[in-house]
Amino acid sequence: MISKHTLTIIILIFSYTFGHAQWKLMDKNATRETKKLFHSLKKIQKKGTIFAHQHATEYGRGWSGDDDRSDVKSVIGTHPGMIGIDFQNFTGPNAEADKARLKKIAEDAYNRGAVITVAWHFSNPVGPGGFYWQDSISKPVVNKLIPNGDAHDKYKDILDGIAEWANSCKGANGELIPMIFRPYHEFDGDWFWWGRSHCTVEEFKTLWKFTASYLRDEKNVHNFIWAFSPDTKFNTEEEYLERYPGDEWVDMVGMDNYADLGRDQYDLDTAYKKLKIVSDYAIKKKKLAAFTETGLESIPNTTWWTGTLLNLMKRDELRLSYVLVWRNDSRSDTHYYAPHPGHKSVPDFIEFYQDKFTWFEDDLAKKNIYKKRKHK
Repeated sequence: MISKHTLTIIILIFSYTFGHAQWKLMDKNATRETKKLFHSLKKIQKKGTIFAHQHATEYGRGWSGDDDRSDVKSVIGTHPGMIGIDFQNFTGPNAEADKARLKKIAEDAYNRGAVITVAWHFSNPVGPGGFYWQDSISKPVVNKLIPNGDAHDKYKDILDGIAEWANSCKGANGELIPMIFRPYHEFDGDWFWWGRSHCTVEEFKTLWKFTASYLRDEKNVHNFIWAFSPDTKFNTEEEYLERYPGDEWVDMVGMDNYADLGRDQYDLDTAYKKLKIVSDYAIKKKKLAAFTETGLESIPNTTWWTGTLLNLMKRDELRLSYVLVWRNDSRSDTHYYAPHPGHKSVPDFIEFYQDKFTWFEDDLAKKNIYKKRKHK
């Protein structure tokens, strides 16, 4: 007969094995630091959310290319906790220079203790139109990129370049830098060539699976956390998962939503409902969740940071590892999404920063989220 003590131990082992073991990356060969980041993000999303800003340290209002600068740091004294970069120019005429520039940005951010998230505004590799779909000139291309497509080899060459770059980004001890990779975002809209009107459900899933398997299994990229993020064109979990490639191909689920946070309307109830679908799915499937893009251009609402964004993020039972606002154009008078010195939303942003719920670079550096080894 089993004693109560032995039974308790068995139950605890069973609970740990089947409760915690599912919290794992899709890449069983992920690097040590990538695994550490994954589990650190899991812990953070239980008690707060990292603030992220696209292109934060590359340029800002009236400046570009300054070392260790961001508009956010100029306002509060520290960078965002997560820095967004983009592979957009990796297939352009100045690809090698751009790769070198982004390599330094990623390495600097990692060595400071921040997180890197990567978007891919991928220009159509076989035709005109850039990454946007333009009705007069664009043609379907997803079916050409997947296996048996006539541009499949060209696509593999492009992925080879991404793999070479990812495997060149290293920290102070020579370790590969982990990154959140978010390809083919907002696929439920029609504005990108990979959007829902321009490829079938199966073609999109095949594109995702091939991209992930090729980089992971053929090119040995083991420092990516894979993020799946549509826009707002869903109202149920079933609709959210329409183009989902499967749990074995995704580490993080998210969504982009500008419309309900002031761009088109203020509808926080709808925004919450959709984020709740994302968050609930992540909890159920032991995935990370994130609010992968949002923001209010020019930030005309002086209390947007606490009254809108923080209000939404703190709603019951949401678990979001980060929230990213879009870029601050260096030349435009209106295209910016984070405050800069002198902006009328600065006092509210300082309150947003000071709230214990939000995580910035100084918070992450204190926690050593990668569990970095001491320098050799």
